[in-house]
Amino acid sequence: MPDAAPEPITHGPAVAGHTAPDRAAPPAAALERLRRELDPARLLTEPSDLARYAHDDAEWADFAEPLAVVLAESVDDVAAAVRAAAASGLHVVPRGAGTGLSGGANAMAGSIVVSLERMTRILEIDADERLVVAEAGVLNDDLRQAVAAHGLWYPPDPASYRISTIGGNAATNAGGICCVKYGVTRDYVLGLTVVLADGEVVRLGRRTAKGVTGYDLTALMVGSEGTLGIIVELTLKLLPLGGREDRAIVGSFDSLEAAGDAVAAISAAGIVPSALELIDRTCIEAVDAWQSLGLPHGVEAMLLARVDEVGAAGEALAAGVAERMSQAGALTVERGASTEAADRLFLARRLAYPALERLGPVLTEDICVPRGRVPEMLRRIEASARDHDVVIANIAHAGDGNLHPLIIAPEGDDAAKARAKLAFDRIVDDCRALGGTVTGEHGVGLLKLPGAAHELSPRVVELHRAVKRALDPHGVLNPGKAFPA
Repeated sequence: MPDAAPEPITHGPAVAGHTAPDRAAPPAAALERLRRELDPARLLTEPSDLARYAHDDAEWADFAEPLAVVLAESVDDVAAAVRAAAASGLHVVPRGAGTGLSGGANAMAGSIVVSLERMTRILEIDADERLVVAEAGVLNDDLRQAVAAHGLWYPPDPASYRISTIGGNAATNAGGICCVKYGVTRDYVLGLTVVLADGEVVRLGRRTAKGVTGYDLTALMVGSEGTLGIIVELTLKLLPLGGREDRAIVGSFDSLEAAGDAVAAISAAGIVPSALELIDRTCIEAVDAWQSLGLPHGVEAMLLARVDEVGAAGEALAAGVAERMSQAGALTVERGASTEAADRLFLARRLAYPALERLGPVLTEDICVPRGRVPEMLRRIEASARDHDVVIANIAHAGDGNLHPLIIAPEGDDAAKARAKLAFDRIVDDCRALGGTVTGEHGVGLLKLPGAAHELSPRVVELHRAVKRALDPHGVLNPGKAFPA
């Protein structure tokens, strides 16, 4: 260890492992430098623009108006913004499409928000090596469609796949409906181009199928929420598009806990579906009232399953899923649902969050528990809703235990908001008591900091601090996020 740590910056919240210095350059100096180095059209300082870029989609997470917004169009733009901020003692908050649900892209007073939404080039698709190279601002769905034209498939598919960027997906290690079988974003990131806290650009990772040279800094960056470097370009592994036969199995249940019993039974049987999603009555009704999809009503929960093995193997797995649903007490189990009907139900699952937002501000949980504890966790969520007199809707990537209780409080009802926060904290505590984690795919951001503080031991938090100090000694990048101070 060096004798003295580098001097950190002053603006914004305290950064783990740092103390505030005595001085910092005035913000005007950073703006002047940005004006010199960037196209003026890429620098936003109008109050309406600053307000628009001040926060992501997380309800109730703190934010403040930034000093400026940089609409980066190249790696050089990002590097210039970071250098200007670092030289002037300012924080940099990286941002993709602003679809995050934990406050990870929320600005702080005097910070510079660097948006990568204009970096939308797909630079290379190599069908022989099954990889794609793309800038961080490419939308997940645009990438998926582009590689599909070459007979390839990019599996990670968060519910926001049509509006979220692959850079943001990597920053939070996003999952999705397919992740129960095919894995999360980190499983597909081969390499990254990253702008470090001093503005230097480095390339991490590889293009080969295997490689263990040095520490796995690529995996470290994935899920780091922009606190260690700004991801500007990604090299992603792809799979062949064909070779699968989708079979849908849909079960309806008269209680959340019964649906959870089916999830636990499917997992215990060793069945790995390509998707296993849960949606409850509140979500079904909210989506149908909004989109008129003709969804089934009168049930408390539905499990939406798919298996994609070919031929007899796929039939056997579908039968196994259906059998476990029936044994768990399903009211109905439909095998061989039409593609149209299944797609409509899975669309309802993806639309649940925006449908509920129409009812009032939504406080979103992202807990993950062992699959065998899903029934108990669902029971505790219902108990929390009753005890705190709040509405909690439920969607879930049930197949991997990743539950998204959605707590709704009417606009302007401060008492309901206070009760919702109590329910939120209790759910986090219950999750940890059942051997779970406070975030499965949304990231810690700001909302999950208290839960992370309980989940991570003091020694593990210190390891996080040490990594942060090593890569960002002055605390330039997204401080106060991802792990507790």
